[in-house]
Amino acid sequence: MKASIAFGQRRVGAGHPTYVVAEIGINHNGSVELARQMIDAAAAAGCDAVKFQKRTPELCVPADQRERLRETPWGTMTYLAYRHRVEFDERAYRVLVEHCRERSIDWFVSCWDEASVDFMEAFSPIGYKIPSAALTHGPLLARLRRTGRPLVLSTGMSTMDQIERAVALLDTTDLIICHATSTYPCALPELNLQMISTLRARFKRPIGYSGHEVGLPTTVAAMCLGACLIERHITLDRAMWGTDQSASVEPRGFERLVKYIRDIEMAWGDGIKTVYESERTVMKKLRMVDALPLPIAAPLAVGRGRAPRRSDAGAAMVGPDLFGEGGAAWHAEAPPSSEAGAPAKPHVTG
Repeated sequence: MKASIAFGQRRVGAGHPTYVVAEIGINHNGSVELARQMIDAAAAAGCDAVKFQKRTPELCVPADQRERLRETPWGTMTYLAYRHRVEFDERAYRVLVEHCRERSIDWFVSCWDEASVDFMEAFSPIGYKIPSAALTHGPLLARLRRTGRPLVLSTGMSTMDQIERAVALLDTTDLIICHATSTYPCALPELNLQMISTLRARFKRPIGYSGHEVGLPTTVAAMCLGACLIERHITLDRAMWGTDQSASVEPRGFERLVKYIRDIEMAWGDGIKTVYESERTVMKKLRMVDALPLPIAAPLAVGRGRAPRRSDAGAAMVGPDLFGEGGAAWHAEAPPSSEAGAPAKPHVTG
């Protein structure tokens, strides 16, 4: 399987910077101007992409919910009418796609039905996200696979068996699997961030994280656990009307999130212990003595049952400098071990 995939202007996966997505979703409340402002905020924060949602209301709203009345900022209306009210049409998407191009930020979309995929194909998105609610929608997954575009699969409200079957049906190497818990906002004990490692071990693919919690620390922790794509909902104001607003991140929060992620990436290192040039001046000032006994592995070289002698290489430096005034001596023979078969420890006097 691929350790990374091409996605928009970047590669996403092992060995590449974390891909940060600001999901606009339906937080725009049907306003193109609000969506434009969210694109601006995401670009200013340093996000790599924004994400939209596209539905065909007649296909996505269950029949028993269509006529239910809902209080909205535009008055009382049926749920079906509300869903139409917050959907963008072709003209709106042309404006938003062009604005993303002007701001040099990638964009993609989650589609909730096959007709929405047909609609969005005209705009050539960099890829599609499969929402958690649609993970079990076989015909939709098959339609998305036929686009040949990279796919992001969100795994909220799904069992491991369902995830495995969805991955098998998608049958593509250009796939990112996102851990998610579909609660808005999500309680911390239900984030289950260790699923990031579980998914990576099971599928050997790039793994992302779609967070719906309040706050930033756990999202940063997801990145530290190996999530190569991080997605949070963006809003201009968490007090705005809408079901996703309370689990969203405001512009200043996104600025901090991106900064935290980039700072950690810079600090990550390679795991090889190094004495840096910047330390040498401090070392000359603060390190008073440079005298150590044998390395940790050395007792194996001098044999079991006795301590290192002064004649052993590297032990000659041990003495008053290491143990302080009054001195310390390595005894030629160690006292008997208190545990059968255990190597004797050096006995220090002074």
